[in-house]
Amino acid sequence: MAEHPNATLVRRGYEAFSRADADTLSQIIAKDATYHSPGTHPLSGDHKGLDAVLTHFGRLAEETGGTLRVELRNLMVDGRGHVMAVHRVTAERGGKKLDQMGGIVFRIVGEKATDLDECVEDLDAVNEFWS
Repeated sequence: MAEHPNATLVRRGYEAFSRADADTLSQIIAKDATYHSPGTHPLSGDHKGLDAVLTHFGRLAEETGGTLRVELRNLMVDGRGHVMAVHRVTAERGGKKLDQMGGIVFRIVGEKATDLDECVEDLDAVNEFWS
């Protein structure tokens, strides 16, 4: 059975994120997209617009000295424009280590991600890591 086109789009986005490929990410993420990053740490909040989303991704890499890794584990679709991605994230920052499961719920409209809601396994650990 062939992969759903929305799952293929999200998979392509994960691959581009892993390569720091802003050109491909710009093709996948809508210009008016919003990325919702959970928590109360300095990098959390709503990042509105493609430029803000790409800047957020750049800060994640910068803050971790390039150690941030996201390994896609599973994709689920509903056929109505939503994709749930499950991944493992690892990173190091300031002597701290992050290693946990997480996910992003993507809203796909017109073959672009318009809304990205990140979820994490341990919110307290994420807040501590990024603070």
